[in-house]
Parts: sequence; structure tokens; C-alpha cells
Amino acid sequence: MRKIEAIIKPFKLEEVKEALSSIGVQGLTVTEVKGFGRQKGHKELYRGAEYVVEFLPKVKLEIVVSDDQQTQVVDAIVKAASTGRIGDGKVFVSAIEDAVRIRTGESGDVAIS
Repeated sequence: MRKIEAIIKPFKLEEVKEALSSIGVQGLTVTEVKGFGRQKGHKELYRGAEYVVEFLPKVKLEIVVSDDQQTQVVDAIVKAASTGRIGDGKVFVSAIEDAVRIRTGESGDVAIS
């Protein structure tokens, strides 16, 4: 099993969700987060005063899939979330040793399907 974490722009969430649904992903977790990478934030004007917004709003997706779905899921996220501009985000993939469905006690790949 693999855990795929993606940090994307908030306005791309619906497109990514639709792309994942179309390839059969049944569940994901979405968290609103803030951060920065190369973008380093931006300046805004409020009531005549300029201030720096260092942490930009992003959305973090977490998806656990079987090993054979990893490439397909990552490709779908990258394609749907890309704008071609700085700040599009990142995708991280890590190994998951086990998963347990609390309701039934099922574990392994069965627990995530």
C-alpha cells in the first residue's frame, strides 16, 4: 500500500477530485493548510498599508491506495492540478505497512477498498 499526499492550489480541488473519481479512487482526506515553497508568499494592500502574506492557502489531499494504483493516481493528480505556474504544489508517496478498517477489523488491501 502507498500513501499519496498532494499539496495543491485550492481552486484545483474539484478538478483533482473528479480525476481521481474517474479512475476509481473511492476515498480521500482533504485538509486546508498554509505554506510556501519557492513562491515565498506575496504582498497585499489593506487600507493603504502594504503587508506580506508569507503563508499561502493550499489544500492537502491524503489517499491510501494499493501499490498497483500508485502511478495512475499520481498521474491523475499531476495532470488535474497543473497550471504550469509556480506554486502548483507537490506530490509525496510513502509506503504504508498496514491499514485496519475500524468497523469490521479487516486489514491490508481489503481495508482500503
